[in-house]
Amino acid sequence: MTRKPSSRKSASKPAPAPRLRPGRLIRRWALRGVIGLGALILFFVLLFAVVNPPTTFTMLAEGRRLGGVEQEWADWDEIAPVVARSIVAAEDANYCLHWGFDMRAIRAAMEAGGNRGASTLSQQVVKNVFLWQGRSWPRKALEAIITPVVETVWTKRRILEVYMNVAEFDEGVFGVKAAAQNAFDTTPDRLTAVQAARLAAVLPDPKERDAANPGSFTRRRAASIMDGANTIRADGRAACFE
Repeated sequence: MTRKPSSRKSASKPAPAPRLRPGRLIRRWALRGVIGLGALILFFVLLFAVVNPPTTFTMLAEGRRLGGVEQEWADWDEIAPVVARSIVAAEDANYCLHWGFDMRAIRAAMEAGGNRGASTLSQQVVKNVFLWQGRSWPRKALEAIITPVVETVWTKRRILEVYMNVAEFDEGVFGVKAAAQNAFDTTPDRLTAVQAARLAAVLPDPKERDAANPGSFTRRRAASIMDGANTIRADGRAACFE
């Protein structure tokens, strides 16, 4: 007797998952890496809006080279207002007028053939807190991405407060509190206009210039910074942080 064929369909095997091509797989992991890096950066930007950065890559590098660095945090209210005005006058006079990039300064730098700097205080904070020193394109690209985020999340006062606490004012001396003690044996709230201007005058080259024993160039620059600090106070360009 012949057996009738079964009416049940044989269970079909699941179709194998399509294999990703190597190029597509690389793109997928690259996208995940970019998203992960973006999320990490945003986390630290949000964190440092309220928590003081404990150190920077520059401090770590200098600490290894010198066997240690001097740095102690000073809150905004512990710093004389003239210090903030002097630093803005020296490094970024239009600080209150831009969103992280001073386009006028950038155009001037391009016209000068790139021989002059155009970095704002916001860009310098991003470089000092989140990145590393140097002129490589990857660092500049990350700086260009992170700076608007910092400008959006942090206040102008917070950006300036962080800058004053992580900038190098002498070899291995970071932050205005250590700088005031090291150069003038005082605290940052007691710094005079002259002392504040001298500290601001050394910022572009803290390893070569000395706020405590300034040379003729540093004295002239400090005098110019004092005038600039008075100017930005009078014309309102200090309003965003005072």
